[in-house]
Amino acid sequence: MSVKTRFAPSPTGYLHVGGARTALYSWLHAKANDGKFVLRIEDTDLERSTPEAVEAIMDGMRWLELDWNEGPIFQTHRFDRYKEVIQQLVDENKAYPCFCSKQRLDDLREQQMADKQKPRYDGKCRNLNADEIDLEQDHVIRFKNPEEGAVTFKDVVKGEITISNQELDDLIIARTDGSPTYNFTVVVDDWDMGITQVVRGDDHINNTPRQINIFKALNAQVPEFGHVPMILGDDGKKLSKRHGAVSVMQYRDDGYLPQAVLNYLVRLGWSHGDQEIFSVEQMIELFDINNINKAPSAFNTQKLNWLNQQYIKSLPVEEILPHLNWHLEQEGLSLEGGPDIAELIPEFAERVQTLKDLVAAIKPYYSNFDKFDEKAAKKHLRPVARQPLELVEQKLRALDNWQPDAIQQVINETVEELEVGMGKVGMPLRVAVTGAGMSPALDVTLNWIGQSRCLQRIQMALEFITQREQAE
Repeated sequence: MSVKTRFAPSPTGYLHVGGARTALYSWLHAKANDGKFVLRIEDTDLERSTPEAVEAIMDGMRWLELDWNEGPIFQTHRFDRYKEVIQQLVDENKAYPCFCSKQRLDDLREQQMADKQKPRYDGKCRNLNADEIDLEQDHVIRFKNPEEGAVTFKDVVKGEITISNQELDDLIIARTDGSPTYNFTVVVDDWDMGITQVVRGDDHINNTPRQINIFKALNAQVPEFGHVPMILGDDGKKLSKRHGAVSVMQYRDDGYLPQAVLNYLVRLGWSHGDQEIFSVEQMIELFDINNINKAPSAFNTQKLNWLNQQYIKSLPVEEILPHLNWHLEQEGLSLEGGPDIAELIPEFAERVQTLKDLVAAIKPYYSNFDKFDEKAAKKHLRPVARQPLELVEQKLRALDNWQPDAIQQVINETVEELEVGMGKVGMPLRVAVTGAGMSPALDVTLNWIGQSRCLQRIQMALEFITQREQAE
């Protein structure tokens, strides 16, 4: 049987980290086995589902490049099919109408809890005679869960699991308005779509025995299940907004590369020896659904930052550029008229961890600034820096060969003439031309910024020093 997996989010919000990891594992299992991957949108919760959430989920999938072979398939487009299968189960005496009022069910639940019993439907309407059934009255449809025996399945993550049927009750498969419920629709969808493996969060594990019983009632092939543990924050609690970004697209906004996010997600619950960095091709080659960890994983932003930096350092510029361009557009920054970005990225890769940091670092090389970094200016643009800046400015202005070697020679000559240390010239000059206190080597920095911009900025620094002298 060919492998077919699915990712089936509810469109009630963004694509979160846990959902993205589930999608990745399902996608990798399909890819590793030359199978198919289906995107299904479980939008039967009409009150909470929104078109914006659908788009947010698909944006996240596209950004991560988790492409799907089929879909997106919307459950709301399949209501006729669900209605047909519900009627089939009723006709085969595998489901029945239930006329119990909400008040009766609430009272039943309260009594069971008072008696320290597990709350469950008591089967009052399970065996009604034909003359007791009036379908004109408000009613739901319940599935006739087996009353004897147990459900046993081998979870590819958790191992063998057995649940007694006496622990389960007759769940509702159609509400009073006729709309189908979650546990029923997913069974029909997985059956119709030929899904062979269901990978999902372990918060669904209690639904699985109920769904298996519905599969069996329909004489349908039961898929293999794998319930992955939740992702925790670094404090051991369930991952949430207090731990930072939980939306996949927020990671894009914060300057992470999709390759790094995928690499980080695959390691949040799966490993291959001590290897930390995996290309997508390596993930597909090495991933084994049977090797997903049983224990929850803790999200570590520092580790993600490190990983993102490794990708900035190692990816070809042409792979980084499409993602960098998005951030440049957000900043209104153009690379035209400036140095070749391919030269800057290797120089700054050791200094930045995100694309957002990279844009901030390269900004002085492509656009002017109107103020200096306050801390750097206070320390290095002092009255004592006037003479070194004036002399180096004269020499740079006279330079007709604007190349790193010639620029370095000018800086060296200034140091020798003033008989001062390199820092007395280099640091004020660095702050003057970049606006801040850190940059690559001064010769390449000035070369990238260009002669006219450097001279203009040194003049701005001298004016800053004059204002400072007057204020003092």
